[in-house]
Amino acid sequence: MVKKKVLELANKINAGLTGGIVKVKPTDPEYRVLEPVTTDEMAEIALHLEIRKPKSINAIATECKRPVEEIEKLLSKMAIDGSIKVETINGIDHYFLELFVPGVMEYMVANKENVTKYPVIAECFEEYTRKLGPTLAGNLPIGMGVMRVIPIDSAIEGDTRKASYEEITELINKHEQFSVADCACRTSMRTIGEGCGHTVEDMCIQLGPAAEYYIRTGRGRRVTKEEAIEICRQAEKEGLVHSIPNLSGPGNALAICNCCGCSCFGLRNATFYKNPDFSRSNYIAKVNKDKCVACGECVENCQVNALRLGQNLCTKEPLPTPKEKDTPFDTKWGKDRWDPDYRNRKVVMESGTSPCKSECPAHIAVQGYIKMASQGRYKEALELIKKENPFPAVCGRICPRKCESACTRAGIDEPLAVDEVKKFLADQDLKAEHRFVPEKKKGRPDKIAVIGAGPAGLSCAYFLAVEGYQVTVFEKQNKLGGMLTLGIPSFRLGKEVVNAEINILKELGVEFKTGTEIGKDVSLSALRKLGYKAFYLAIGAQAGRSLGLDGEDSNGVITGVEFLRKVNLGEDMKMNGQVIVIGGGNVAIDVARTAERIGASQIDMYCLESRNEMPALDEEIEEALAEGISINNSWGPKRILHENGRVVGVEFKKCVSVFDGNGKFNPIYDENDTKVLNADYVLISVGQAMDWGEIIVDSKLQLNPNKTIKVNPLSYQTGEQDVFAGGDVVTGPKFAIDAIALGKQGAISIHRYVHEDNLIIAREREYHALDKSNLNLEGYDNIPRQKTQHIEGSKSKETFTDLRQTFTEEQIKKETERCLGCGAVAVDEYQCVGCGVCTTKCKFDAISLTRKYDSAGVDFTEMKPIVIKHAIKRQGRIAVKSAKNLFTK
Repeated sequence: MVKKKVLELANKINAGLTGGIVKVKPTDPEYRVLEPVTTDEMAEIALHLEIRKPKSINAIATECKRPVEEIEKLLSKMAIDGSIKVETINGIDHYFLELFVPGVMEYMVANKENVTKYPVIAECFEEYTRKLGPTLAGNLPIGMGVMRVIPIDSAIEGDTRKASYEEITELINKHEQFSVADCACRTSMRTIGEGCGHTVEDMCIQLGPAAEYYIRTGRGRRVTKEEAIEICRQAEKEGLVHSIPNLSGPGNALAICNCCGCSCFGLRNATFYKNPDFSRSNYIAKVNKDKCVACGECVENCQVNALRLGQNLCTKEPLPTPKEKDTPFDTKWGKDRWDPDYRNRKVVMESGTSPCKSECPAHIAVQGYIKMASQGRYKEALELIKKENPFPAVCGRICPRKCESACTRAGIDEPLAVDEVKKFLADQDLKAEHRFVPEKKKGRPDKIAVIGAGPAGLSCAYFLAVEGYQVTVFEKQNKLGGMLTLGIPSFRLGKEVVNAEINILKELGVEFKTGTEIGKDVSLSALRKLGYKAFYLAIGAQAGRSLGLDGEDSNGVITGVEFLRKVNLGEDMKMNGQVIVIGGGNVAIDVARTAERIGASQIDMYCLESRNEMPALDEEIEEALAEGISINNSWGPKRILHENGRVVGVEFKKCVSVFDGNGKFNPIYDENDTKVLNADYVLISVGQAMDWGEIIVDSKLQLNPNKTIKVNPLSYQTGEQDVFAGGDVVTGPKFAIDAIALGKQGAISIHRYVHEDNLIIAREREYHALDKSNLNLEGYDNIPRQKTQHIEGSKSKETFTDLRQTFTEEQIKKETERCLGCGAVAVDEYQCVGCGVCTTKCKFDAISLTRKYDSAGVDFTEMKPIVIKHAIKRQGRIAVKSAKNLFTK
């Protein structure tokens, strides 16, 4: 049944902004937000109040002809609910109505108890602002929307500063009383299942009388001026945009909101409805392409998607020129102009950007750290790398170098030695007295369990620890590092390097429990009872694959993975005589080179693939050949020969082709072309497999036919809602950098899961490289690629020590000069709202704010004639443009 007085109250509040032209119906959010907590008796009293015109309790009681005590009790309840506002003037309580937005909707959502009990309150806030968007698009002058962006102070320092109402510190300095509350927009989106992962708690600041109201009614907590400023600074670090309520006139705002582009309703007008004029500041961003290195920090933190990664080199054919942008200024603005998928932002221009960042599985800012290295800013370069990859020293030694394979410089001479630069930077950190440890957020008591201490698990633990979570890593083996430690020999990756990078996690507070097998020693259910809120499953592909050959179970036959594990665990492994290694990948080469170091007199590798098809990296193959290892291509094992249970040789058959016409693995053999070789040991290194043990017993975890685990492709959530997975158990055996990239994605999902946010929204990030065939690369110097000193195979094969050298500083200077700087950021000046977040993220002084507009908000009581005049002029512009287009056609 409709509460008639409540409906009347909803219409009175609504008339404050619409003048009563638009009537509220019982199905509208303006009524439905009040209905759960407001009685007709309350509404009848509230109807005696006016918008932003305080009345004393005695005056209200006189008008209602009821005792003061009764009136005060009902009004106090409404003030706590948020449907009206109370303010103390000269020691006496005064009550008044507020607008729905900014005002009643936010106040009601800030009452946590009511929102928990009546989620419809949060739903109505979202629905009301979504209803306003289409109505207001184009019909408000620049900067006169309900909310207005104000730039970060540091972004407008200097001559461009003109108006104090555009400065956070000026707003804060005007007041002595402050409170902080949860972000009402993000609370609403979280309640309706569309939370985005940005911080909700203690994010929005109230000033002066608004702070008094929030503190008094329990919707906010008191903070000092210094704390208020620090909250704003923390919001800037998170990439959030400062916004203020904009309907009280310049400099009179009583709140500073810290908004994101994926959940906050003011910025939604700029993104969903493509109407940034609604809330923009007087500034826009400008990029200096000569300084920009396309690191992407500004792009990934731009809350309105005004920045994208583009390219910065001359082209043979001009890139397509963007057509003139239609805007609500002179265009009808219906649903065909909106972007309902605004939260999944595009970060790269259609024409592409630098190949190094695009092709890196973790999308590290390669061009950025190369530039920093060239300037001697080694620690800053390392910090930039660690935003995506916590293990640069590890990857500097074992990375497959996809960035180098894609490097534009190869079109001139040779690709940039990216990995050598990264290795140099990481080594500076390893030698430093005070190593780089990222700042850790505070106040997240939730316990998270990471299962597996390989690259994926360690990466996830690192990023969760930085977010402030209490992380415990459970590892089956007695050593940490997974395949980094047990699957890669020390001559390629020293264990001291792995341990040094793991030590950073320990400094971040990550706890490690080794020798603990989940499913056997402790179950997931038991860990849940101990208070663990979520799990990251990253046990890797730690088992070797068998071939199913006759004689494969003979003594002296072992999988390459097991062989490497035994050696790395320090077991007494000696091999005398002839060793045959079956396989042609990186692991097979590691196996062969390791066998050489423990006594084998002759090592022969046999693989199905031709030399050009071998999956092993070229440098790995060259190192094996340099150490005297024989590589025999296009042979597959037919059977393993044995006597008295002991291997004595292998029969091979000629492999004619490995892949079929569709590129699928489907080897064809010439069964008549065979040969037999003697062998004292056979090491089978033809792939890795998952050993699930008892982890999935009695759970909803499901496996694919290849024994990888089934996950959501964006969130990596498994069949158990609190279990996420990554690394080889999801992808199958891949490189460490692939696992590291998935570790970060797992941390993002777990963070969202713990806070009951949506796991999918704003997750897609598509990177693609520029068209290198369209580049004009004439005129560049042919600066030779720097190389480290060659290590003779006769020396390297005698030790497990990594003898490979690192660049000198002089080589770093020369090598980094070879970077062509292919990428640069492009700004959509219309879409930019002038928040200044981008300027705080740029470490190259390549982006700045420039004042373009000269607009100030007005009190809502003065808006009507201004809006009408603007709307009439807009209709004229639309008519002129339509006529011009018609004439042109």
